[in-house]
Amino acid sequence: MNVKRLEGLPLFKDLSRHDREQVARWADEVDVEAGYHLLDQGRFPHEFFVIEEGTVEVRKDGELLSTLGPGDFLGEIAILEHERRTASVVAVTRVRAVVMHSRDFEAMSAEMPAVAETLRTAVRERLGR
Repeated sequence: MNVKRLEGLPLFKDLSRHDREQVARWADEVDVEAGYHLLDQGRFPHEFFVIEEGTVEVRKDGELLSTLGPGDFLGEIAILEHERRTASVVAVTRVRAVVMHSRDFEAMSAEMPAVAETLRTAVRERLGR
């Protein structure tokens, strides 16, 4: 993963270069076509995503909850709460995203308190809907 690409993502912009380099070692990039399911409601969590380009829809029980785009992240609730996925996420357009597997996501959360707090805040907001 290219460290420079992480600088443009709000979740990582306040990290030091050293911390962004560590995130880059934990992360990969994926490109998916429109219609691809990044997450499926009810499945066990394995990945966390940060959207670089493109748009996705978040649906719960088939109902549209939100549309997310560049800079938004998804997949954190199930990993942090150790639960099954609470919603499905489908690419509306072609999407490029940073992806991190749960083991690396958990390491990032433990080693980078600012990122962890941003993620916990998002979980509280999203579960409050």
